[in-house]
Amino acid sequence: MSFEWPWQYNFPPFFTLQPNVDTRQKQLAAWCSLALSYCRHHKLYTLDVMEAQESPMFNNKKIERKLSMEAIQVVFEELRKKGNLEWLDKNKSRCLVMWRRPEEWGKLIYQWVSKTGMVNSVFTLYELSNGDETEGEEFHGLEDWMLLRSLQALQTEGKAELFTMDDGKGVKFF
Repeated sequence: MSFEWPWQYNFPPFFTLQPNVDTRQKQLAAWCSLALSYCRHHKLYTLDVMEAQESPMFNNKKIERKLSMEAIQVVFEELRKKGNLEWLDKNKSRCLVMWRRPEEWGKLIYQWVSKTGMVNSVFTLYELSNGDETEGEEFHGLEDWMLLRSLQALQTEGKAELFTMDDGKGVKFF
């Protein structure tokens, strides 16, 4: 299934930050939506800012337009304010993209645990993200850092308990 670009993506002014405040807010909302949808479609969790500028996400070769580094930083800052992005370094050159927040992943994982009758069961983190039982689930293949944050959110809600095992981390669901 190929990625479906929003209509604005083929509209050249979309690639220039607009000076009008209302227009810019709508534009930033559209860019945020595009970035999250693109990352979700391609299951991207980390981005390098320099590489992002050359990726199709911010570079439409068909109309020969790409978003400037300054504009990409503005979009990323907007995503950070919304809780969808975290910087990995002080230079803001690499970031974590959360197209689904940890609490949302936790909810999906817990729904699966409940649906499959696995409450009061113990899993390794590997089994949850890469095991045969989770094949076909949206959280299958979830990167470790996001899986851990998701399970920590469930632990805060009293639905899970994380613990350390000989060969890594485990989780028990309640």
